[in-house]
Amino acid sequence: MTKSERAKIVLNILNKTYPKTPIPLDHKDTFTLLVAVLLSAQCTDERVNQVTPKLFKLASTPEQMSSLSENTIYKIIKPCGLGPKKSKAIKELSIIINKKYNNKVPDNFKDLEMLPGVGHKTASVVMSQGFGHPAFAVDTHIHRLAQRWGLTDGKNVKKTEADLKKLFDESLWNKLHLQIIFWGREYCQAKACYGLKCDICKECFPKRIKPFAHKKP
Repeated sequence: MTKSERAKIVLNILNKTYPKTPIPLDHKDTFTLLVAVLLSAQCTDERVNQVTPKLFKLASTPEQMSSLSENTIYKIIKPCGLGPKKSKAIKELSIIINKKYNNKVPDNFKDLEMLPGVGHKTASVVMSQGFGHPAFAVDTHIHRLAQRWGLTDGKNVKKTEADLKKLFDESLWNKLHLQIIFWGREYCQAKACYGLKCDICKECFPKRIKPFAHKKP
């Protein structure tokens, strides 16, 4: 079976399972989405959604956030983990967006990725879910699933992103990114499926009998 054939199987199952893909992180605009995505690093979306209402009640714009102290931000976001690093990044990017971009989140990869704490994956989520720009945000979870499903042999998320973009039409990227995340959480968890149990793994590799060995990013 070719990669393209497996890609069709993946897309067919995901479209049937998740015809609609709500954005997991609660937000009201591109700035609150940016902050929520930054907080989600090494943290669950559920935990982020528990923390952000209190933070955004205090400050929901770059101007308001830049006026808060790092310590104030830290005390609120501490449950998300990496608190000192994240609070510093939120404070600094808020100042930059307020002063350099007139209180508006930049709508391009170059400027987004120049912001403190914002890497390519975070920028991709904001471009996709915030601005509707075609982007394929590949994190370690999507990297793992793409390997299990035989869609990439990439050793890192950058190569996996490139492979997925070749396999799937640009018009599918924004929705597909979320569909893969939802499937991974519900049916193909890291320490449950092992490439053997979920419907996608079984259809893509019906003869696989040993747990799949991943290439770590």
